[in-house]
Amino acid sequence: MKKSTLSDISKSTGFSVTTISRVLNGKAEQFRISRESQNKILEAVRVLNYRPNFVAQSLRNMSTRTIGLLVPCIDNPFFANIASAVIGEAHKYDYTVMVLDTHESAKDENEAIETLLSRNVDGIITVPSSDNPSTLTALDREKPIILIDRYFENCHLPYVATDNYQGALDATELLIKAGHKNIMCIQGPPQSITSQRRVQGYRDTLAKAGLSDRAIVCGNEFSTQNGYVETKLALTRKDGISAIFALSNTILLGVIKALREHGLTIPADMSVISFDDNIYLDFLNPPVTRISQPIESISIVAVKMLIDRIQRGITQSEGLLLQPDILLRESVAPLLSNKP
Repeated sequence: MKKSTLSDISKSTGFSVTTISRVLNGKAEQFRISRESQNKILEAVRVLNYRPNFVAQSLRNMSTRTIGLLVPCIDNPFFANIASAVIGEAHKYDYTVMVLDTHESAKDENEAIETLLSRNVDGIITVPSSDNPSTLTALDREKPIILIDRYFENCHLPYVATDNYQGALDATELLIKAGHKNIMCIQGPPQSITSQRRVQGYRDTLAKAGLSDRAIVCGNEFSTQNGYVETKLALTRKDGISAIFALSNTILLGVIKALREHGLTIPADMSVISFDDNIYLDFLNPPVTRISQPIESISIVAVKMLIDRIQRGITQSEGLLLQPDILLRESVAPLLSNKP
């Protein structure tokens, strides 16, 4: 079937191609095109089944109305939720999102960037996998970039993230107030700013309570395997821990698996708290106390910041840290007096 064109719509409605283009590009009010005329044009578009040629438009406008989103692990529920929220928010601005998984690898991140550039995306939102900002800093001179969740200190690249330090402080403080002194912290990638800030919050809270010498930090990735292995090792060594602070939900799942294999129950034998929120945590037995990140707000702000850069050249001069919440459930219990 022959594709309809703007000329076909013009012949059907009697309006010029320019007027039709203005209506389809959302500029009807700007050029004072009446509501009646708009409705007539839109009805003709529907009847003739007109589909705009986005390739041609992008060549004319130097815009594809597409943004790239790089995440380090799409099967991690946290990053999947970020992707979903970014896609939904970008849709409100009539932008399509191309999502690529960098597999927590600087090499894969560079290849993903090349892929996005070859597709001529208008801008990029990225959770950095590399600990070196040089590539992204150079790229920012060519394409607008917004960092989300992770960022680089002493770097001009704009970002929006959770206040991970405050979240870790709140979690550790909760455990200490429950009487726990031997608290193991299982971290993600040590080079990740999210891990670094959470670990720092954990250490500083222990120090404030006079427990610096009891800090136990282990692990190297945001994975179930990491949580499982580190918990198994700790239980085998009989480190005497009474609580575990898992720095992600994926780590938490590994912790739970290891505890169950050792016949330990939560929170009677081990108190557990997690960083990150997900509804499934309320359906575990027991429901898990956790630090909830404002994923939707972070994603909305990131998209808004990028659109401002793309369309108006407005750059946020500083990064934004949004505050987390602590969700109290049943996985943390007061330490019995006969435990260390």
